[in-house]
Amino acid sequence: MQLSSVQIHLPESVRGFSRTLSRAFPTPRLLAPPSAGIDISDASVKWLALESAKKGNGLRVRSWGEIAIPEGVVVGGFVHDKEGLVSILAAVKKELRGIECAHAALPEEAAYVFSMQVPPGSRRAQILSLIEFELEARVPIPPSAAVYDFNLIEKNGAGEEIGVVVFPRDISESYAAAFAAADLPLASLELEASSIARAISSREGADPITLLVDFGRTRSGFAVLKRGIPIFTSTVSIGGGTVIKAIMEKLSLSEAEAMKFNNEQGIAPEGGAKSPGAEAVAGAAAALADEVARHYHYWDTRRNEHGERMTPVEQVYLLGGTSNMKGITDYIAGRVQAPTDQPNVWKNVADFDDYVPPITYRESLQYATAVGLALRGVSLI
Repeated sequence: MQLSSVQIHLPESVRGFSRTLSRAFPTPRLLAPPSAGIDISDASVKWLALESAKKGNGLRVRSWGEIAIPEGVVVGGFVHDKEGLVSILAAVKKELRGIECAHAALPEEAAYVFSMQVPPGSRRAQILSLIEFELEARVPIPPSAAVYDFNLIEKNGAGEEIGVVVFPRDISESYAAAFAAADLPLASLELEASSIARAISSREGADPITLLVDFGRTRSGFAVLKRGIPIFTSTVSIGGGTVIKAIMEKLSLSEAEAMKFNNEQGIAPEGGAKSPGAEAVAGAAAALADEVARHYHYWDTRRNEHGERMTPVEQVYLLGGTSNMKGITDYIAGRVQAPTDQPNVWKNVADFDDYVPPITYRESLQYATAVGLALRGVSLI
């Protein structure tokens, strides 16, 4: 099963805009212009572009980088200062050198994600009509103000299970308008979790049900992936910045020094559990772990009318800068009693025996969204 992205469907009244967000007939790979994956957060814009290997197998990193976003330009994933974002995107375009368009992700804070059953053999138009009928019960915005689409998860005895993503149309338009003003055409918009899933999931779609945790600087995103397709997303206002700030204040360190302490000592610092360093990390780490455990146990214990577990979560993946905290993987694994690890974001790019990307392992955990978006541009998957 292909890991296709969740693109966006718009009602007939906004058909013109749908050409920006949704392409029912993607450009053939040989004709597709070079594109980059662009990941916008409250703190920065990251970009990454891929190209086919000139020698050997797989893909190669063509361009990558990050530009900090001033506070207040993007808040909670929402664009508050369009001109400020346009200026940053224009700066990114200069760094892309010959790349003509972009694939970008929409903020999960604004998304409504769910799964549903449709009759076997349903056509796309029929499925979209069924989704529109479901919106009133599941989403607090009218269909005329929504953009939405779906991905097939699996075929089963009840028909076909699909994963649905819905966004407010004005949010989608604000992102599209910023890219247009920066003269950086958008090839697609999709859910952040869909981008990450494309990077870390198998192309066969045989992955176990996974709780994906993306620790950002100001917020953390959670997603449940079923066969590599998001069926749930959530965002909490607890991020890695809380940990770094606590370390800086408790130990009187610079931000760079605090990051080093986080990565090299983390939950189990050299001074022991009662040292100032341990006290600085413990509270923030516990708050992050509490959220992971809460999401994990809710989904892992859901039951259907027959008492059967509906979404038994089999693994937890940690991403983002805070996932580099020494000891955090084992700490969370102990809290949820499930295998917990950091995924390989280059899984669908290249084999390390053929190519080692020019981004450190720790940095790569912050580039999963950009990698997944870039894979869309190269592979059209």
